Amino acid sequence: MATIIDGKAIAQSIRDGIATEVKSLSSSHNLVPGLAVVIVGTDKDSQTYVSTKRKACAEAGIRSIDVDFPESISESELVDQVRQLNANPDVHGILIQLPLPKHINDERVLGEISIEKDVDGFHPLNIGKLAMKGREPLFVPCTPKGCLELLARSGVTLKGKRAVVVGRSNIVGLPVSLLLLKADATVTVVHSHTQNVESIVREADIVIAAAGRAFMIKGDWIKPGAAVIDVGMNAIDDPSRKRGYRLVGDVDFVEASKVAGCLTPVPGGVGPMTVAMLLKNTVEAAKRQIVA
Repeated sequence: MATIIDGKAIAQSIRDGIATEVKSLSSSHNLVPGLAVVIVGTDKDSQTYVSTKRKACAEAGIRSIDVDFPESISESELVDQVRQLNANPDVHGILIQLPLPKHINDERVLGEISIEKDVDGFHPLNIGKLAMKGREPLFVPCTPKGCLELLARSGVTLKGKRAVVVGRSNIVGLPVSLLLLKADATVTVVHSHTQNVESIVREADIVIAAAGRAFMIKGDWIKPGAAVIDVGMNAIDDPSRKRGYRLVGDVDFVEASKVAGCLTPVPGGVGPMTVAMLLKNTVEAAKRQIVA
């Protein structure tokens, strides 16, 4: 049976360390890290995610600057607001909750965030440096960073190992594949046009599942002893639950747990790490202000 990687416990340990560091910054440098969380409109899922991030900031002692706009805000108005946040010395990190309304070009808005405050790690310069050998981005996207942290804390060696990333999104698949390359893994990315996905996944020492398809990866796809990180978060109907649904990953957890060496559950695996890495990036941004 696989060792279950407790992302919730690991994330809490990281958050406890961050809270201690924030207290130290406050007492030694009179500096309180500040994170501006920007949300446009009233999308329920986005509101839930933002609420979680703001609560996490409060628990860690990070100042949360709440920036809420109506869905009717124009693109140029939103860009102006981002520029104001760039200029605000009390704001060390800026996070814009996606998706934005259809009349707003998210690429333009995200590109306006100062690279020094890009705690989400999606600025083209940060992604570009992540892709280049011998260069280091100021920030790495939170979910991919969390995936590698889970592997490291589970004692999984990456150097020389075969890693397969299922999915190529800008948010997870692409950046996590670049991180794995930087860690000297041999990386294959499979996607919707890949032939023989099953046989490719079966060769992997490390599987990062980020396709957004419930139970796509079966137990017999997993190489015995492989490390499996399941980034998927899919709602499936479940009349026995009060909400009428439950959340499951991209991996068939029950079957995979009989074969894998270690495995993250859904929920309670990667999700809590994403928030922990966001807080970590925000503190790093504040510390750079001291050095500067």
